[in-house]
Amino acid sequence: MPYKERLYPWVLVRLLPNMQRITVAQYRNRSDADGHLRILRRLMPNAQFVVMFNPGLPPEYQPNSH
Repeated sequence: MPYKERLYPWVLVRLLPNMQRITVAQYRNRSDADGHLRILRRLMPNAQFVVMFNPGLPPEYQPNSH
């Protein structure tokens, strides 16, 4: 994992049907991720989002970035 990606271990993910997911953004700290999560929940109340800690897993285990 490149150094720059390790600087942003908190990931905001949108959960989709059929066990699919989209990485919305990555953050340096949990507070920033939670703040954006609150905003997205107001803007898109029917969508499901989750904040996860990504400790630097190999690429095949990381959420898809689209």
